[in-house]
Amino acid sequence: MHFIKNRKWFYIFSTVIIVTGLISMLIQGFNRGIDFTGGSALRYKIDAAVSAPEVRNTVNDLKVTKEVSVQKSGAEFFIRTNELNQKETAQVTEALKAQYKTAQLLSAESVGPTIGSELTKNAILAISIALGLMLIYISFRFEWTFGLAAVLALFHDILIVLSIFSIFQWEINGAFIAAILTIVGYSINDTIVIFDRVRENLRMKKKEQLDILLDKSIMQTMNRSVNTVVTVLLPLITLLIFGGSTLKGFVMTLLVGFIFGMYSSICIASPLYYEIKQRAS
Repeated sequence: MHFIKNRKWFYIFSTVIIVTGLISMLIQGFNRGIDFTGGSALRYKIDAAVSAPEVRNTVNDLKVTKEVSVQKSGAEFFIRTNELNQKETAQVTEALKAQYKTAQLLSAESVGPTIGSELTKNAILAISIALGLMLIYISFRFEWTFGLAAVLALFHDILIVLSIFSIFQWEINGAFIAAILTIVGYSINDTIVIFDRVRENLRMKKKEQLDILLDKSIMQTMNRSVNTVVTVLLPLITLLIFGGSTLKGFVMTLLVGFIFGMYSSICIASPLYYEIKQRAS
């Protein structure tokens, strides 16, 4: 398969998604969860035999809140929702008492976002530092052209995930940031495997045209890339189906990120390396 020859089609595909995503970000932004927006925090005492998912389902059935997060500590249940007024809080309490006779409201208060602007800035800074360190490390172990191509491909992956979540208005929460960092680690690993094979082939076949050599290197590592992502996707799909609503956002982020991470390692990183190398020479 001619990955380098057909690279413009890959660029067009990615550009369409990213440009559409950027327009979506400007027009409708992101569907931010209570970790970003704040809301109400309710604390109840209920029989310890009751599980957190059961309490969450009871609150969800009321349809008074868009998002519910429930944490359990012994016989105490901490419920976070979007902002509730007094009437809605009373509805939640009545529903829990009807379902669980021992339910008792201990406290109810409005809370700010657990992920404020400062933490968001720190997360962006952390990702930027990680990309910078990766660029330095890969440039040292390989050469700067490999490092620049790898970091640009990672930036592409992050933009793709952000774009898709904005376009479809999937909710982002605290787990979203953790998932993005996981995607960065996965994607760079896949890219390094391909670049390592490229480096070996460059040493062995110095007279071969670069585009042909890159295509061969990609095909030689294709099975590994596909098998790795399939192995990861199977448990993620299982979690998506059976893991419950609390894991859905995290799993969806990983699914999108891992799929496009494999795509970028094969179809974006190597073509970018080819472009950079051609211009550098």
